[in-house]
Amino acid sequence: MSPDEKLIYMANQIAGFFRAQGHDRAVAGIADHIQRFWEPHMRRRFVALAPEHKAEVDPWVAEAFTRVKVPEI
Repeated sequence: MSPDEKLIYMANQIAGFFRAQGHDRAVAGIADHIQRFWEPHMRRRFVALAPEHKAEVDPWVAEAFTRVKVPEI
């Protein structure tokens, strides 16, 4: 598994964990988890690669990333 595939896999796992809480709480939980535990370079890379991999990214992950602060380089 490539590093990019691993980021998508991890993000989708996070979504799976929070999914039972319902849409609104899950999206907030996903965003919070990624903001707290992913390094800035991981967040930047995910944002860069997600448009090319829309089919693989859980829709709730994509929505959560609209709430995640992604620092510029």
